[in-house]
Amino acid sequence: MIKTEIGYTTPETITVRGKNLATELLGKVDFIDMMLLTIFNRVPSAAEKAMVNHILVTACDHGLTPSAMSARLTFLGAPEAMQAAVAAGLLGAGSVFLGTTQNCAEMLAAGAQGLSEAPDDAECDAAARAMIGASREKKQPIYGIGHPIHVNGDPRVPTLRELAQELGYYGKHWRLMNAVPRVFLQDRNRNLPMNVVGAIGAIICDMGLDPMIARGLMLVGRAGGLVAHLYEEREHPIGQEIWDLVLAQDERNVAPAR
Repeated sequence: MIKTEIGYTTPETITVRGKNLATELLGKVDFIDMMLLTIFNRVPSAAEKAMVNHILVTACDHGLTPSAMSARLTFLGAPEAMQAAVAAGLLGAGSVFLGTTQNCAEMLAAGAQGLSEAPDDAECDAAARAMIGASREKKQPIYGIGHPIHVNGDPRVPTLRELAQELGYYGKHWRLMNAVPRVFLQDRNRNLPMNVVGAIGAIICDMGLDPMIARGLMLVGRAGGLVAHLYEEREHPIGQEIWDLVLAQDERNVAPAR
């Protein structure tokens, strides 16, 4: 028998995680409660709910990113298929953009296995060096540091650090992530401040969540931002201008006819 433990529907009721959607959930829980109940089969604590909310806010929009441009250009070609445009924007959430939060959480979870629950800087530095070495042996990137725009420090990180501390999710994974830029500066004389990927990866691990959830939350948050881009694209379109820039570049690259 094929079934899911998440929910089912009958002619009379819709049941999600054993609760009647119409009488036990609708009007009684908000979206974050519902999402986490659906994922984990339990209602989140107040601290979990607040932290997840902050992550979703962080993920929602970062301007004309590749995901936003992909969504707008898809909408330009198929304005009748908004879902396709949102999907196009989310499909680029991989190891370079957006999806790196999962990679970072996996890196930190593995790197912190030997740490005590309250490690000092020396212990964290040693673990960071080992983690960096292991990543380099596997020819994997070191996630969570540096940024092409915020070269002097990601402005989201201090706020997320403060929120994690307030909510009780500032543990050994945060301390390990703090050590990574410090070790790069000490050992390689490279200033690579922590970015938002490192902060969210550390939060997910210190919440005790599976690293996969890091990517999932980024996708949920970004989906809302993509809807905003598509609404703006309909009202004040710029997709054609983006395409025109590409065409103009192509024209400049074509040699004149002889």
